[in-house]
Amino acid sequence: MITTSGVDPKELAKRGESLIRKSTNRYLTTVRIAFRAKQRRFDDFDGLLEESSVKPVQRAIVELSDEQDQPDLLPG
Repeated sequence: MITTSGVDPKELAKRGESLIRKSTNRYLTTVRIAFRAKQRRFDDFDGLLEESSVKPVQRAIVELSDEQDQPDLLPG
């Protein structure tokens, strides 16, 4: 999904729509995406992430979509 040149826009749109469609509160989903993107932005500044070509909002949508679709991958 995430390549060196970025994220496929059509796939990103599908994932974003899926997040909103499956949510009970669109506002809270938007806030979660923004918060995750802010975290990823600071991770990029700290040099913790190696893929800096993917924008933080794109990365947040992909991560949250993966967490929603595959909850068994989460630790705990």
